[in-house]
Amino acid sequence: MLRTELIRPLPELLDEHARRAPRKIAFRDARRAVTYAELETRTRRLAGHLAERRLQPGDRAALLLGNRVETVEGYLALVRAGAIGVPVNPRVTEAELAYLLDDSGARLVITDPAHAAPLARVLAARPDVAVVVTGDAPPEALPAAVPFESLAGTEPGTPARDDLGLDEPAWMLYTSGTTGRPKGVVSTQRNCLWSVAACYVPVPGLSADDRVLWPLPLFHSLSHIACVLAVTAVGATARILDGFSAAEVLGALREDDITFLAGVPTMYHHLVRAAREEGFTAPHLRMCLVGGAVTTAALRRSFEEAFGAPLLDAYGSTETCGSITINWPTGARVEGSCGLPVPGLGVRLVDPETGADVGAEEEGEVWVRGPSVMAGYHGRPEETAEAFRDGWYRTGDLARRDAAGYFTITGRIKELIIRGGENIHPGEVEEVLRGRPGVADVAVAGRPHEVLGEVPVAFVVPGPEGLDPEALFAACRERLAYFKVPEELYEIADVPRTASGKVARRLLLERPARLRATGGGRHESLFRLDWIPLPSVPGRPGAEDVRPEVVVASADTDARELSARLTAWTSGDGGAGAHRVVVTRGAVAVEWTSTAIDRAQADVWAAMRGVQAANPGRFTLLDLDTGDAGDDAERWAAEALSAGEPQAAVRSGVLLVPRAVRATAPLDAAPRGPIGAGRTVLVTGAGGELGAAVARHLAAAHGADVATVADDAADRDALAALLAASGPIGAVVHAPGGQDAEAALAGAVNLSELTRDHDLDAFVLLSPATGLLGAAGREGEVEAALGASFDALARRRAADERPALSLALGPVEGDGRPPPPGVGRLTARDRMSALDAALASEETCLAAFRLDPAAVRADGVPAPLRDLIEAPARPVAADDGAAADLRRRLLDLPGPADRDRLLTDLVRTAVADLLGAGGDLPADAPFRDLGLTSLTAVALRDRLAAASGLPLPATLAFDHPTPLAVARHLRASLLAEPANRDAAVPHALSGEPVAIVGMACRLPGGIASPEDLW
Repeated sequence: MLRTELIRPLPELLDEHARRAPRKIAFRDARRAVTYAELETRTRRLAGHLAERRLQPGDRAALLLGNRVETVEGYLALVRAGAIGVPVNPRVTEAELAYLLDDSGARLVITDPAHAAPLARVLAARPDVAVVVTGDAPPEALPAAVPFESLAGTEPGTPARDDLGLDEPAWMLYTSGTTGRPKGVVSTQRNCLWSVAACYVPVPGLSADDRVLWPLPLFHSLSHIACVLAVTAVGATARILDGFSAAEVLGALREDDITFLAGVPTMYHHLVRAAREEGFTAPHLRMCLVGGAVTTAALRRSFEEAFGAPLLDAYGSTETCGSITINWPTGARVEGSCGLPVPGLGVRLVDPETGADVGAEEEGEVWVRGPSVMAGYHGRPEETAEAFRDGWYRTGDLARRDAAGYFTITGRIKELIIRGGENIHPGEVEEVLRGRPGVADVAVAGRPHEVLGEVPVAFVVPGPEGLDPEALFAACRERLAYFKVPEELYEIADVPRTASGKVARRLLLERPARLRATGGGRHESLFRLDWIPLPSVPGRPGAEDVRPEVVVASADTDARELSARLTAWTSGDGGAGAHRVVVTRGAVAVEWTSTAIDRAQADVWAAMRGVQAANPGRFTLLDLDTGDAGDDAERWAAEALSAGEPQAAVRSGVLLVPRAVRATAPLDAAPRGPIGAGRTVLVTGAGGELGAAVARHLAAAHGADVATVADDAADRDALAALLAASGPIGAVVHAPGGQDAEAALAGAVNLSELTRDHDLDAFVLLSPATGLLGAAGREGEVEAALGASFDALARRRAADERPALSLALGPVEGDGRPPPPGVGRLTARDRMSALDAALASEETCLAAFRLDPAAVRADGVPAPLRDLIEAPARPVAADDGAAADLRRRLLDLPGPADRDRLLTDLVRTAVADLLGAGGDLPADAPFRDLGLTSLTAVALRDRLAAASGLPLPATLAFDHPTPLAVARHLRASLLAEPANRDAAVPHALSGEPVAIVGMACRLPGGIASPEDLW
């Protein structure tokens, strides 16, 4: 089972493959490919040149590179030079990079031009650190740097050392630990190659015949061992993708007959959807490795049915140089399990306090012993000793083992947050926040996230001067890598701690907390409805054969009578298979800031939304301008019907349709104080689950003085008496719960009228989001009508300059009703944090719900969600027409400054649209400071690729980190100007005839490649 022949010094393995298959591609990226003969030669040359430059055995050398061939060459060349390779996350901040260089004692950095400027600033205080930069010439920011190609492409005067022993330190990979500061994990060739020989080759059957696709980051331990070393050891071929993008994975699977794939669960979801919706297949794919999180049984079944290839879940750590347990391709599968121990490893579950082994199904700490366990932590003998007990490495992870030996991870003694495979210690984030003005105490915890596994969330106790969330986020973005910046910032009364004073992090997510701000400027579950021009899409099949009957609602149409008449029509013989279009005028506000609507027509629209929800596919609602005579109603109705749009509006001769978009969640910089400014907050519906939850939240998290109405606010006299007895009212929240729509609406109207003389801070109407998301049946009809009525009332109040918020809430965990297509369930905390974000916004009508794109087919998406739930991602292809048009516009301008201005405006507009940012964004503002994340960075790439017609890389915003930098990259690519000289220069192997075994070129714009978990 153990492939002992693979546990040899890497120079031996390279030499063997170079002799057996010299022209076989070893690794390739979007820029270039390297054969095994070239890989052996180039790494030997690099090692010799580095020795000439006095890189001594045992010296540390940092690899500050993304996913590219040079990263692999750097890993291997440093071993051949006898040095210790230190891979660094290319997304680190300057402060983090400075720490890593100082802690590791690196004497050399191998990097690329994209990192030249920040590296130069860091090295200004470290003049003794040498630099090698990819390409054939040094970049402007690092004029003294040595070009990578000048070393890899020429013979050195000193041979490569090639004498590093299997048990000597070879690599140092940094990992966050219990101290909060990253620690360097020192490993040897034997540590890592044993993991290759015992797990990553024999379990999935990796061989020289495999074609591997690897989109995971190469600086990470899994990639270092399972890609760089495993592929090299067996002589396979690997295609490296820089930045995870489902579209690029699909493209590579199509192009390269991939047999072995690595990815994270969300990527495999995309592949399943592609297989279902467009018939995508990968007939050569035989094995898939999963990183980041354990897959669900449903995903595993779906994927294996679609592709016939197993998903292999594993569990491991940087300190164990790879997997501790793994699921095998065949045999039993246990839901949620990370598999069986790797053969040859000793794995125990023990009571962390006593060190005694625990029994089956009991929780214990995972202890590991074996050849793959690290040599220790660099420069930290005390922490190395603390991590071991009697030769066993204590992982700090908690797990259970069933009777058959399958392990399931249950938690961590350590406090790490693992976001998309990246380790974050809460202490790193707390250290940044704790010293800021207005912060009396702080704690950080991991909140579950469907795509990334976990995200960091900060809980802050404010000082007397109050919090400034904007300043807190700015400090985090300045000092932390983007993936460590908190996703949300909550205000809490106190930080829960144990008797010994440690933070009880598990309790943080259960405590009442007030959401003050979100890191990206948007709450992931908060949406508003925008009306946009009808997209140019093919008509719905069969729509041309439908001849709808148009019903025009006049000014004196009774909404209830019309609703009853049309409901009766749907159940009669005459209505079978027929379709009707109901036309109103001025019933909806199509501008999200607009409040002017016709009240009577809005009532008709609301009533018809209920009828429409109860009778899917039978009605279309069309709203005309108030001054429109309606002569073209039938034409507009036919156009909306053809496009399959259930609601539409016509304004200024343009047909508009509703689309949900993520609403902004502005930074709430208001001084700490209870909602209602110390006056009573009235919450109705407190006898129901929603009203009671809102009342508890406002009292506990906001410190509000809450008065409740258990059920009915429709009794005007009783409500008036309650208001009179309650004293000054500062805010109203109407949560009618299970009341019928008529009583709920009457209660809302009563509250609005009876509090006219109160100077309210907030007037909130809560309803189900059925009108937006859809739900058939009588219950759906009532809820849709109620939501539309609440929206109309809120807009009327806003028109009178009175506070108003209509918030429609999607399905919540435990409500017992099946959610609509494409929609998941909110947690209780999700619902309250969405309420907090909505209260901080300036918008009148919002909805809170959780998207679940994996649970819907393309034809099942509710119309308003069509721009949120997209079809499976396809490769972003170059558009010669768009590129030519933009190129002409640039050439019409007098000079580079004007061209940069045009392109910078293009970039800033795209960023503002993505982030919901207002005003002009500074051209030199780092995307990190603007709140761009790995996910929005890919979305930005997609927008700019469509606008420019260029094939842009998923890492565009990281490689060019400001709007101006991206603009200049676009200009250089469009006009074929030199952006940087980071191009591969081919070198013939000495003594060999020239043979073209593969070609690659760097087209204008970079990689031809949205989801980057990192």
